[in-house]
Amino acid sequence: MSFPFREDPNTATILCKHIARGEQPILYVSHDEDDGMWQFLCNEEHTIEGLMLVTLKQAYELDASIGEIKDLPLGKEAWREHPQMPWRT
Repeated sequence: MSFPFREDPNTATILCKHIARGEQPILYVSHDEDDGMWQFLCNEEHTIEGLMLVTLKQAYELDASIGEIKDLPLGKEAWREHPQMPWRT
């Protein structure tokens, strides 16, 4: 599986711990305008303690469908209601 993002695979990203533990799928993605950081979250509320830093490659390995939104512009977000549904922006 080739890495689709233009960013380096070791780019730091934010991931919620629900996803990291396999309890929830990635349902919300943001590509922050101020710092270019990617965030991969489920649909639950999060405190800072519920988030962790992982590499972009690790997030992609958890859910390769995020490659479909690899060109998400800075300051934009994408979401879906279920992992089998298409990403919306």
